[in-house]
Amino acid sequence: MSDASYRDAIFSTPLDRVARFSFDEKVVACFPDMIRRSVPGYGQILGMLGLIAARHLRHGARVYDLGCSLGATGLALAGTLPPDAFRYTGVDLSPAMVTRARETLAVECPDHLMEVLEGDIRTLDYAPAGMIVLNFTLQFLDPGDRDAVIQRLFQALEPGGVLVLSEKVKAADEQENAWLVERYHDFKRANGYSEMEISQKRTALENVLVPDTLAGHHERLAGAGFSRAHTWFQFLNFASLIAFKDA
Repeated sequence: MSDASYRDAIFSTPLDRVARFSFDEKVVACFPDMIRRSVPGYGQILGMLGLIAARHLRHGARVYDLGCSLGATGLALAGTLPPDAFRYTGVDLSPAMVTRARETLAVECPDHLMEVLEGDIRTLDYAPAGMIVLNFTLQFLDPGDRDAVIQRLFQALEPGGVLVLSEKVKAADEQENAWLVERYHDFKRANGYSEMEISQKRTALENVLVPDTLAGHHERLAGAGFSRAHTWFQFLNFASLIAFKDA
């Protein structure tokens, strides 16, 4: 990315009251560092998106990136596919993210068809799409809204289209889930986060990021009409699925 990003130090000082996590200007400024040090396997997931698109995307089809943040999916696709291979539409609810994503994509991908919209993916008027990417986005929606969103995305996909869904997940077994959470915290410690940062961010995300089980995601995808879905990637309690709509 051409613009400067900064080290994530949002929770590095003691806070009398930890506010609910939001994707504001402070988060935008350090987001590349935050997600690199907080999301196991994020780089590997991004690196595969262009390959998945090359295999499954109809030439020239639209790709939606929902909860696009700074447009990393668009950058990944543009790094693999030629300008006429797809049309990218990123969508994010955060004005700060939208502004930065537009600037970044305009500089990094001037020959590709790229747009970034500020909007709510629950109410967006979708055009037909060949591929839809939800990278760590569904987990921030109210659990009661998730089935309807996936159903709307199924309807928006062209026959033969694919949905890539990446999420933080929880294990159904409490002991397994506790082990995964502990190892995730070890991952964050190894990436330089202090005990205070881990604790305060966990408090900020409480009831903001609400994970589902992998089985719950598969059930939701099947219920929406997807003919098949695979968990193609998992690193601790972070996973990515791909779901297929029949041609």
